[in-house]
Amino acid sequence: MISGLSDLYKLQKQGTKKDIETPLVNAIFRMYDKFPRLGLNERIGQQDMSLDIADAYIHSRNAMIEAGVGIGKSFAYLIPSLLINLISQQPIIIATSSIQLSEQIHKDLRFIGSRLGFTSVRSVVGKGMGQYACRYRATDLIKSGKSGDSNSPLSTLAQRIVNYDIDERADIKGGVSDTLWSSVCVNDCTFERCQYKSTCSFYEMRAKINASTNAMDFIIVNQDLLIRDLIKKKEGSKGLITERPALIVIDEAHNLEAKVRDARTLEFTFRGTCRILDDALQLLYKQSADKSLFTQFKWLKKCVSHIFKQVETDLLQTAKQDNDRIKVSEITGIPLKHGVQILKEFNLSLSVLTSRHEREIDHIFEAMNGLIDLLEVLAGVEDNYLIWASKTQRDATVSICPKGISEFLKYSLFNGKTSVILTSATLCQSGETLEEQYSYLTQSLGYRGDYMERQASPFNYDYHTMMYIAKDVPYYNHKNREHYLEAAYKELIRLCNLTDGRTLVLFSAKEDMKYVHKKLNAEKLAWTLHVQREGSSQDGVIAEFRGSKGVLLSTGVFWEGVNIEGSDLSQLIIFRLPFPVPSDPVYEYKASLVENPLKEVFVPDMLLRLRQGTGRLIRSETDLGVLSILDSRLSIAAKKDYREKVLETLPFKRVTEDYKILEQFVKEKGISIRQ
Repeated sequence: MISGLSDLYKLQKQGTKKDIETPLVNAIFRMYDKFPRLGLNERIGQQDMSLDIADAYIHSRNAMIEAGVGIGKSFAYLIPSLLINLISQQPIIIATSSIQLSEQIHKDLRFIGSRLGFTSVRSVVGKGMGQYACRYRATDLIKSGKSGDSNSPLSTLAQRIVNYDIDERADIKGGVSDTLWSSVCVNDCTFERCQYKSTCSFYEMRAKINASTNAMDFIIVNQDLLIRDLIKKKEGSKGLITERPALIVIDEAHNLEAKVRDARTLEFTFRGTCRILDDALQLLYKQSADKSLFTQFKWLKKCVSHIFKQVETDLLQTAKQDNDRIKVSEITGIPLKHGVQILKEFNLSLSVLTSRHEREIDHIFEAMNGLIDLLEVLAGVEDNYLIWASKTQRDATVSICPKGISEFLKYSLFNGKTSVILTSATLCQSGETLEEQYSYLTQSLGYRGDYMERQASPFNYDYHTMMYIAKDVPYYNHKNREHYLEAAYKELIRLCNLTDGRTLVLFSAKEDMKYVHKKLNAEKLAWTLHVQREGSSQDGVIAEFRGSKGVLLSTGVFWEGVNIEGSDLSQLIIFRLPFPVPSDPVYEYKASLVENPLKEVFVPDMLLRLRQGTGRLIRSETDLGVLSILDSRLSIAAKKDYREKVLETLPFKRVTEDYKILEQFVKEKGISIRQ
């Protein structure tokens, strides 16, 4: 037992949470008292955040806490969590938005735990099944010859998995393409029935996160896994994560709504839907030997083919770039309601099947239920779903998602059974009261609980940074896209030359990034050009960028979670304000619920993402840098109402639209290498 905590432990065992309030608070102070002699810096706001979390736990309340960049957010929640775990003997669940952050939190837990005397903390990092290699699939690819000749990339990858060189995607240095990895990752685990379970990292992880309450101290998972656990428990199934945690901490909570939508979204492709029907037919025919099934399933496939041909036409006419989510036009020419009726009859037959392969039946039954939901939405008899079409990995995809995200979280997560802590550097908007500042996410998430004081970043933005708004770049819209891109491209080169490279450029559209990358490749540049790579890990390209002190073009994952300290990153360029696409069905639905969509949906959403992106620039007390925004809608002349909201929300208080003033700042601060 850690010195001074034995009384606290006894109180928790013998009394109520209220009995431990003073001892727990005193224990937190003692933890921070150790910081100076351990060589650790106590950051502004860090201790207050720890005390807020302890208070939420003691009073069985939820808490929402914005923790500014640099306060040491992970230590702020890990310290009270270590104490709460010690006295409750129940696990702490920490959910993050990315694998990289999960791994970093695990390192932080090991570090701070050992420094403060918690020597035997049992912890596990849980990732989605798609991050783990499947030896069963890899072996099958090799034996069947589907992996190609022995020197093909797929065959080499499969062989390395079979030889135990690779357990997870992260084990592959330099990364691997999504297409290649999708052939060998875990995608439909047979769990206990698999002959490779004793050496499977996925199977071991799942056993640990679902162990008995007192078998694990910290369970660190991504938000996707936590949400799938909540869904299963809501449906009455056995959950993925152990029951009765002492506390749930959700880091990067600004991503939670999108993660819930993703987890609750059902996706259908033509090939995938036909596979569902084929599997159902095989099971039903094996049981009944009824040949009329073939005719009925053939008719269903014809309906599916008709649907996807129309979706392909919609995408061709409406989608402007990859991954655009578009409306699905009304499906005509097929009796959708009749198709629903047939599917329901088949599912009734599936529900009474008995077999040794119960998991397989359940899987097909669930997939058929999803197909019923799809046809009901298309037929207009189900109104509780959003529906859209997109094109990912060359396949036309139709997606459906329940509208009630906030209701799901309100009753599945914020239900008072376990205290939930939501934290991020970007949870708030402008507003006079805390309730107003947290209101956008409160409404989006169905949050019920307390709002804690915002813990501001300790970094000196006034002295170390300047924001530059490129007022002469024309407004962006689809009609003048090339005119805008050409002007923004020229301004980008001028700005990158100003800081001698060392610039991260954030795009909100891949098509814009591709356009700029192609043009820059044709130029003779004074700095090395880099562009983000396919796949989840970007460590390799970041290392190359730092080594060359060049310019890195990026989108997607680079808007958050990237940490490049020091002079290697001296400028961040926001190519265009990250407004959501108004015609996106999700945002169209959110807009339909409010009086002023721009003010209540589109600007708040843009601000959350903009704050995340601009947070990449200053990562330490000594960092210097320039934030450049190539979107003249923020200029004074544009007279946009949201300009003041942006300036009020971002920490950059020195703002100019004059390039000469920016040049002077860069010279004064020594940001430019060439003086």
